[in-house]
Amino acid sequence: MDLTFTPEEQAFREEVRSFVRTKLPESIRHKVTNSLHLTRDDHVLWQRTLHERGWGGPGWAREFGGPGWNAVEQYIFEEECAAGGAPRLIPFGIKMVAPVIMAFGSPEQQQRFLPKLSSAEEWWCQGYSEPGSGSDLASLKMRAVRGVDTRGDHYVVNGQKTWTTLGQYADWIFCLVRTDPQAKAQRGISFLLIDMKSPGITVRPIITLDGAHEVNEVWFEDVRVPAGNLVGEENKGWTYAKFLLGHERTNIAGIGIAKRELARLKRVAAAERKNGRPLLADPLFSAKVAQVEVDLTALEMTNLRVLSAEKDKRAPGPAASILKIKGTEIQQAITELLLQAVGPYALPYIPEALAAGYAAAPVGPQYAASLAAHYCNMRKLSIYGGSNEIQKNIISQQLLGL
Repeated sequence: MDLTFTPEEQAFREEVRSFVRTKLPESIRHKVTNSLHLTRDDHVLWQRTLHERGWGGPGWAREFGGPGWNAVEQYIFEEECAAGGAPRLIPFGIKMVAPVIMAFGSPEQQQRFLPKLSSAEEWWCQGYSEPGSGSDLASLKMRAVRGVDTRGDHYVVNGQKTWTTLGQYADWIFCLVRTDPQAKAQRGISFLLIDMKSPGITVRPIITLDGAHEVNEVWFEDVRVPAGNLVGEENKGWTYAKFLLGHERTNIAGIGIAKRELARLKRVAAAERKNGRPLLADPLFSAKVAQVEVDLTALEMTNLRVLSAEKDKRAPGPAASILKIKGTEIQQAITELLLQAVGPYALPYIPEALAAGYAAAPVGPQYAASLAAHYCNMRKLSIYGGSNEIQKNIISQQLLGL
């Protein structure tokens, strides 16, 4: 097992670093590094910039318009983008539905959807969770009934999806739907691609703890979907869903983001004072920062071992669950320490201060305005992508044999 980067990989890192430094607009970098709200246009601009470079789909094979990077190159790319202040790529299209379409979609679906995914011409969201089907996703109830009429073969979809991230921006949604209610839970599910402009779709906002409109509930009332939008075979959607979740958890440890936020924590702690000295010099607080850094270093080594296994065509196994658990715990710990660093200055909630260009007199240091909202938002990390409790069950069963 070799955890060192080759000269070629180091040269690739410099290439990505230079690209981010020269091509990422400073206005977007400022928002990302200060946890300010990003707009739809910010995300689209960065995605199109990457697309023009040929990097729109970092994990895509060349035959589908991607750069053909291996797992290590993808890791380096994400780490350098995070370090440079680039927005996280919206994963629902690029990292989730695209691999499913590549692996199981028809040639017509691949030609129709993949180019517009990479170029950000079409925005995708994910239709998985329902009010009664979160961790137990196989219990979903949204129905799709197949029929034929004068307009052709189609499905009629009825039901609800919830926690649909950025669904208010989406042009398309990929959904798990129940097509055979009599079959065993996992065997009666299909995978549909649905145009969000279809009559009968209603998007309603859910305002989160940080006061942001990031997630939604989406209602489907007699929504007509062409049968040609079925991916793969009917009632085989659970197979495709498991394949997709494997891609969702790729790099979910968020090493690059955690490194960037740890650096931010150190800057804030160096600026804050305690007893006339920088807070970072306080033994108790610096010990907490050091513990997070130690945990992050250990996590990075584990992540590199997983990458080494992938490079040698070996499956990562339950190690992916370890990455998910520790990665999310570390990111949450950093947000908590940022709150501790600024103390009461994190309490005032001024929504306008979370947008770039806010010019009113700040309450306390400017960097404090976004910290409480960011802390609240990051509580979700241990839930999505398979809750940490479920990941612990996977580890206990597959790694420990319990």
